[in-house]
Amino acid sequence: MTLPLLLLPGMMCDARLFAPQLEVLSGCGPVTVGDTSAYDSVETLAEALLADAPPLFALGGLSMGGIVAIEMIRQAPERIAKLCLMDTNPLAEADAVKYRRGPQIAKVQAGQLGHVMRDEMKPNYLTEGPQRAAILDLCMQMALGLGADAFVRQSVALRDRRDQCDTLRGVKVPTLVLCGRDDRLCPVARHTLMHELVEGSVLEIIEGAGHLPTLEQPRHTTAALIRWMEES
Repeated sequence: MTLPLLLLPGMMCDARLFAPQLEVLSGCGPVTVGDTSAYDSVETLAEALLADAPPLFALGGLSMGGIVAIEMIRQAPERIAKLCLMDTNPLAEADAVKYRRGPQIAKVQAGQLGHVMRDEMKPNYLTEGPQRAAILDLCMQMALGLGADAFVRQSVALRDRRDQCDTLRGVKVPTLVLCGRDDRLCPVARHTLMHELVEGSVLEIIEGAGHLPTLEQPRHTTAALIRWMEES
């Protein structure tokens, strides 16, 4: 693997989201993890990440990272040689989710980031399994490390994002669409939709995983990523 790989983490996550994959993939070529918390606009995040990225690269994103990845290929399709969309959503934010954003932002600005993550977000992340408690603890560590301002910026960016179905219809590069079988935030149906929109894409459903298969089923997820990177 000589093509540079840029990975984008989900909301309130950092490079530790991809720790099992980095351990393997970094031995095959250059791998970096981008910051999806710096701006309150998906478009601006994409512009900033493209400004720092190599001229040609493979791009993978999970959850919010996938949303930003789709915007990056919308802005600069000629620079992205491969695309991987994990546990993400190509649609604009649903009204019911938008309705929850305001109260969540208010709580976080009032110093309740830990409570919001624990009570409203973390329970939706993972399926049942022996590593669930440890992964949830890591999610909390990543969120508290990023802090309240990052939560607000990411919430606004997700709330105001555009529908990207037309973008996906135009994708012509090798594309992997991957998700956990038990993902409740971004269910399998969303990934079937993306698979149908991107001609020639590969759909991988990871058993025994919810929203974070990179941590819940790292071996199977890494193997899928390696197959994607090796595809010509």
